[in-house]
Amino acid sequence: MAVTTERPDVPLIADEREMLRAHLDFHRATLAWKCDGLADDELRARASAPSTLSLLGLVRHLAEVERTWFRKTVNGERDLPNVWSHADDYQTAYDPSGCTREEAVAAWQAEVAHARRIERAAPSLDLVVHQPRWNQDVSLRFVMLHLIHEYARHNGHADLIREAIDGTVGA
Repeated sequence: MAVTTERPDVPLIADEREMLRAHLDFHRATLAWKCDGLADDELRARASAPSTLSLLGLVRHLAEVERTWFRKTVNGERDLPNVWSHADDYQTAYDPSGCTREEAVAAWQAEVAHARRIERAAPSLDLVVHQPRWNQDVSLRFVMLHLIHEYARHNGHADLIREAIDGTVGA
């Protein structure tokens, strides 16, 4: 499979909202880039024993993260079921068994599209919403920063997993 993902440039000067969008999209593209060119069995390859972490599991997990923070929290879709996880146990999304790249990536891309639509429709980064799992109010600014953090952390994992699979490195 050929590498097809290009990562967007992040502006050095922009307003806050555009800067947050650009960094989040950069990290989303980085995850896709780390998965490029790999077959389903390679995407299911585990990082190292005893870890169950895999690239496909990361894609599934980040689909849940996008759904939870943008659809359930910001958009208030409280009754929306998780994509793969059981109740609030987001660890179950990491298990890629029986899942294909096509299924995982399609679900993840759908959640990213929802997230982009919801963020663009929000009146400002100062929008305050209630995060039920934490029972705390959070701002859209916090949600975007949290997602950047989540992707950056998991992209570090993805980099190590990809290197173990075929030696491909790059930040």
